[in-house]
Amino acid sequence: MKKRNKKTFSMIRITLTIIALIAMSGAGVMAMNTKVNSVDITLSDGYKLTVLTSKTKVADILKDNNILVGEDEKVSPKQNENITDEGKIVISNKSKQEIQVAKVSESGIETTLDSLLQAYDDVVEKIEVKKEEIPFETIKKDISDGAKSTKNKVLQEGENGIKEITYKVKYQNNTEIKRTKISEKIIKKPTDKIVQVRSNVTSRSSDTIRGSDLPSTSIKSTKSESSSGKTKIYKITAYCSCAKCCGKSNGITACGKKAKAGRTIAAPRGFSFGTKLSINGKTYVVEDRGGAIKGNRIDMYVNSHSEALRWGVKYLPVKVID
Repeated sequence: MKKRNKKTFSMIRITLTIIALIAMSGAGVMAMNTKVNSVDITLSDGYKLTVLTSKTKVADILKDNNILVGEDEKVSPKQNENITDEGKIVISNKSKQEIQVAKVSESGIETTLDSLLQAYDDVVEKIEVKKEEIPFETIKKDISDGAKSTKNKVLQEGENGIKEITYKVKYQNNTEIKRTKISEKIIKKPTDKIVQVRSNVTSRSSDTIRGSDLPSTSIKSTKSESSSGKTKIYKITAYCSCAKCCGKSNGITACGKKAKAGRTIAAPRGFSFGTKLSINGKTYVVEDRGGAIKGNRIDMYVNSHSEALRWGVKYLPVKVID
């Protein structure tokens, strides 16, 4: 009886050993059939780690390694996808554009992803250079001395100037959203329009002096005006050394001297060169002539054409000084 029990116990042990060996063999076969992958994971802060896993789904791999993905982060490949042959998972921050798209989508507005992305196209900056006109100004010179009857004469036509402006322009969806001026450069300065307002009896429309242009006290004529002590009313105009006034621009007078403001005047031939005249309390010297300087007209030299225009026409007493 004892021998039979021993024999039975031995058989059970052999059977259990065989079963264990079969189980171990099956586990070894299963282990051999399971592929272990090396996966590189890059976090949104730039930290990198390498893990060994038999999982293939991205979400499972992240879960096994206790890696949580924030709402402002995205995963490539996506969490519901399998890892690629490259064995890489990259976690990065979402752009503002994608966050806005997500918010709109969550709000339940019916739209497509393409239309949402198009609404948040990148902003494009361009540098643009444009030329713009600078309007001229109109300047009026009133020499009418309060006359009731006046008329205007254009002494200088106005002309617009040109400036070049550089802008930085931002576009989104081909629509300008912001324009900033960077620099401005004047290419051509505007020319002011100068209009002279005068009485009807003070016309300078021709180079010929008419008796009707002068006050009745100054219509007298004489062959020699150089007698000292005499005082008469003369029509006083002004000129400079530019080509418009003199037909030349060297400033050399008819007597050969260099013209000087505050000293040089052009007078009719009745006054010899060097004659000193007192005008408005100042002393001037006859040093120049002019084709239009006849009769009771004297031209006073000034520094610039604009100053000559501002002077206009004045009737002043002129006295010959010894």
